Amino acid sequence: MKKLIKIMTALLLLAGLFTAAIPAVDAASSKKMASGTVMKKIKKSGKLVVGMSADYPPLEFTKNVNGRNKYVGVDVELAKQIAKDLGVKLEIKNMDFDSLLVALETGKIDVIISGMTPTAERKKSIDFSKIYYAEKSDYFVISKTNKAKYTSTASFKGKTVGAQTGSLQYTSLKKNAAKSGIKVKGLAKISNLLMALKSGKVDAVLLGELNAKTYATNDTSLSLVKSSLSQAQMGNAVGVAKGQGDLVKAINKTINNCQKQDLFNKKYIPAAAKAMKQASSKTNNSMSKYASYFATGLGYTMIITICSITIGLVLGVIFALMRLSKNKLLHAIAVCYIEFLRGTPQMVQIMFVYFGVGMLIKNMPALAAGIIAIGLNSGAYVAEDIRSGINSVAKGQTEAARSLGLSQAKTYRYIVFPQALKNIWPALGNEFITLTKDSSLVSVIGVGELMYETGLVQTATYRGVMPLFITMCIYFVVTFILTRLLNYFERRMNLTSSRA
Repeated sequence: MKKLIKIMTALLLLAGLFTAAIPAVDAASSKKMASGTVMKKIKKSGKLVVGMSADYPPLEFTKNVNGRNKYVGVDVELAKQIAKDLGVKLEIKNMDFDSLLVALETGKIDVIISGMTPTAERKKSIDFSKIYYAEKSDYFVISKTNKAKYTSTASFKGKTVGAQTGSLQYTSLKKNAAKSGIKVKGLAKISNLLMALKSGKVDAVLLGELNAKTYATNDTSLSLVKSSLSQAQMGNAVGVAKGQGDLVKAINKTINNCQKQDLFNKKYIPAAAKAMKQASSKTNNSMSKYASYFATGLGYTMIITICSITIGLVLGVIFALMRLSKNKLLHAIAVCYIEFLRGTPQMVQIMFVYFGVGMLIKNMPALAAGIIAIGLNSGAYVAEDIRSGINSVAKGQTEAARSLGLSQAKTYRYIVFPQALKNIWPALGNEFITLTKDSSLVSVIGVGELMYETGLVQTATYRGVMPLFITMCIYFVVTFILTRLLNYFERRMNLTSSRA
């Protein structure tokens, strides 16, 4: 009981250190952002880093050009024009919509151009440019077979309506849920919401006017119902970190020029509509045309898996020995590390490393952050596997080795570890397989692994199930091959052991 109390106390202290550190990091970041240096950063780096969630046609989405992913849409064209007027190159970071605000606040991106509405709540955290495209209302996207069933907002009482988390539509639904009697379902990707609609998981999806009409135009199985939920429609604006008045002024100048020439209606929207029509045609949404997407995603998945398991093995050995150590300090550190990493969600760890630790380590790539986070998490589980393996070796083996004159280090190297490895090989193999699948979690911070690329294919082709089926098959083939390899080495170890 006393031991349990000590462990809980150590964990609470560790959590307290994290809690105490976060405000200090946030304060440092706020001070930096408030100093008005983002424009200087853009000029110095020669690039404008724009954050967007590229699953929102016709504002921002992806297009397959000769097997390569290309970002297109109204917001993309606006971003290009802003970068051009600033005299810098454009870099787009694609991530979940509800991750954009924290990415801006932590300096991972310079601006947000993602069909974002400047609500009063958002204005507390960031500043906005002027409205560049105004939308009059929202629409419920429904299956055309239910056109007679759903004719107004009141028709959805008691029904489940989906919306993109973090969006104005999601906020509107949550705010009016009690009054309207609508059940709210939030998902990060619009492609997933539409897939939920077609599979009957939700009865409708609430989208902005332009977005809703675009999907209905390009998918004959969908229909629209105008929403009457009380929500002020203010249109879309560019999100900028607090205190960057010079950058807001420059962006507003570009928007004014675009509106003066009516580029949104004459050029940007027609170009986006043309790109969507090409993408939705049968000749262009064949999965074979997106083979390079899946190949790229698989490549990143394997890089993440191999690097993470390497980090996990190294940390696992270190912390397993620390936990077995008689030194109370080393033992306590190991226990805190293992329990804390195993007791918190891996996705939260990934986001904390990228957005939190990334504020202290300048220009940390999303791929590196993902590898580090997954590697740290893996180390906690591998440590317990190795500890159990060491404990499974009979004490007599160690005593015999020491009596023969072997040092403790050589005893572990030549006697304990080989036997422990044989005993825990299935568990280590399972960890390797699990890591291969867990790599999909880093898509939340914009790493182009397999699930991230799958999302791009879904958006580009308007097909939800087939890309997922292909991805599922790829994961199965990879894990099947890895399982066979691991079984082969296990048989070799057993054969070697039986001969000995």
